[in-house]
Formats: sequence, C-alpha cells, structure tokens
Amino acid sequence: MTPTPLTYRDAGVDIDAGNELVERIKPLVKRSFRPEVMGGLGGFGALFDLSNKYREPVLVSGTDGVGTKLKLAQQLGRHDTIGIDLVAMCVNDVLVQGAEPLFFLDYFATGKLDIDTAAAVVGGIARGCEESGCALIGGETAEMPDMYPPGEYDLAGFCVAAVEKSKLLDGSGTRDGDLLIGIASSGPHSNGYSLIRRIYERAGSPADHPLADGRRLADALMAPTRLYVKPVLELLSKHGGGADATIHGMAHITGGGLTENIIRVIPGGLGLDIDASSWTLPPVFEWLQREGAVPTEEMWRTFNCGIGFVLVVAPSDAEAVEADLARLELPSWRIGQVIPASGDSRVKIG
Repeated sequence: MTPTPLTYRDAGVDIDAGNELVERIKPLVKRSFRPEVMGGLGGFGALFDLSNKYREPVLVSGTDGVGTKLKLAQQLGRHDTIGIDLVAMCVNDVLVQGAEPLFFLDYFATGKLDIDTAAAVVGGIARGCEESGCALIGGETAEMPDMYPPGEYDLAGFCVAAVEKSKLLDGSGTRDGDLLIGIASSGPHSNGYSLIRRIYERAGSPADHPLADGRRLADALMAPTRLYVKPVLELLSKHGGGADATIHGMAHITGGGLTENIIRVIPGGLGLDIDASSWTLPPVFEWLQREGAVPTEEMWRTFNCGIGFVLVVAPSDAEAVEADLARLELPSWRIGQVIPASGDSRVKIG
C-alpha cells in the first residue's frame, strides 16, 4: 500500500503562518531601526555598521529570558508587554558597564504558532527596543510540535552594546564611603516569579485584588520591567566614564535581589551597608511578603523590593546626580553606602 503523502503542515509546522507573522511584524520592527542598520528583516544574518560612531569600541553582550513570568502572562492572556521584559532584562544588564545597546535579536519558540499571540509578543519586543534606542535587527521563530503544550511559548533574547574603552565602567573606582543611590523599579520586573506564582495560586489567583496604590494585583505583577537605558545614558554623558567619573559603578537588580547584585560591582575588601528604612516597600511586595509569609531575608535575596537599578556615587557628587535623576523623572533614594568588608558577609541590610 502506498503511504499517504505527508507535508510539513501535517507534521504540525505551518510555514505559511510563519511567513504571515514576518510580514505582520515588519513595520513594528522597522520602527526600532537605527541609522547603523544595514539591510532589512529576513536575511540570513543581520548587519550593523559601527565605523562612524566609536574610536575604540568595546562590545558588551548579554542574553536572558523572562523566566516563569511567561507562565503568568500565558495564564492571564497578557502577551503584549512580556516582550518589553525580555528586552529590559538584556539591555539593563549591558548598561551596567556604561554601554549603549546597539541591536537585539529574539528567539520565540512554540508548539503551534498562533499568529496573533506571536505578533503581540514581538510587538512588545519591538516597543522595548524602540524605547531603548536599540534596533531589533533579527530573530528566530521556531514552531516545534510536541515540545510545548498548547498555548505555551518560550522567549530568549540577545543584545550587543558598545562603549568607548576609556569610558568603560567596571566598579574599580569605588571607594569606602561612596553612596548607593537606588532607582525605583516598576514592580517585580522579571525575577522571583516561581515564588510569586506559588504565592498567587495559594491565595486563590486574586487577579482583581486592589493594592494600596490603587493598582489591581494582576496589573502590578505584570507591569513590564523598567527600561533604564536612555535616562541613565544621559546621566552618564554628564557624570560617568573616564578618570573623572562621578558614578563609580552601577548594578541592575535581577535574580539574587539586593543581597547579591550590588556586591558584584564592588571591589574586594569593600562591603555594603544598606538602610532598608530609606525607601518604602511598594504595595505589591508587601502583599507578596504577607500572603507568602516570606522572611525578610528571603525578600532581599529574591526580589528587587522596589529598587531596580543602583548607582555607586562619590559623596561629593550625590546631590548633583540626584538632581539629574529627578529631572529625568526617575524616583531615587540614598539607600546605603560602601564600607570596609568585615566578617564572612559583605552585605548588611537593616
């Protein structure tokens, strides 16, 4: 007996749907392009011309995902902002070294391609890139039957940034007595969501629960990660880079929370004294701690607790930096200082 002819679509992969998705997202992606982008979307490789912008460029790269916040996005059917999270987790990381994000590539994988969902996700990625001045220069959409349950997808992203060698920030200029200026987060960003989802589900998934700031719980949990790139780069143009830099180091508060991230940019022999009373814990974190009975120490090492980005600044320059942060509409607080390290722990929060 002659076997029944099979096509790729019979096996669960719809090439036409993939092509339709590319056509739908092209105008969204094009809005993120920079003058250095060569060619358009759809080639085998993406091209970017660095020749006219930097004298001694150092390339800084980063890759990340959004963790199990994806599960909550899929549960709530909210796909339009998770792409912003993806971009933010990458561009905020490379920003720490004073680098300007140049271009971004994404990877979207699913069992069966839903064009509307994928377009919403990639639309968020394009918006995040546009708001960061970073070109969405390429990506990959993979339809893999049997790899993912119906309605589920996975995301990853990759960013390349550049900084003049003379202006690279590595924290080596940090000194005893430097101040920590914490910049507000927009919520949990994209970290700690395995614990968040456990608390949320145990509480009965109360999406509409009102928080003290007037937001619904679901809105607070799904608020996209704040993009720090443009305001911080403007800040660095005045206060950062080189021997005369007044910003000695920066940290993006991601997995590991306040306990484990700032110390990554602090030289050996120095530690941190963080004053937890210097800012107010946002209502979404209050709800998580209360409903989950989460110990305070666990809060510090799991969540950003309202501080998404930290500047390490010379004390004499703190007021000027804070004034510029206010002008750039970034809420900030002096949350602690650099101290000599003592004992086994280099980080004190109290």
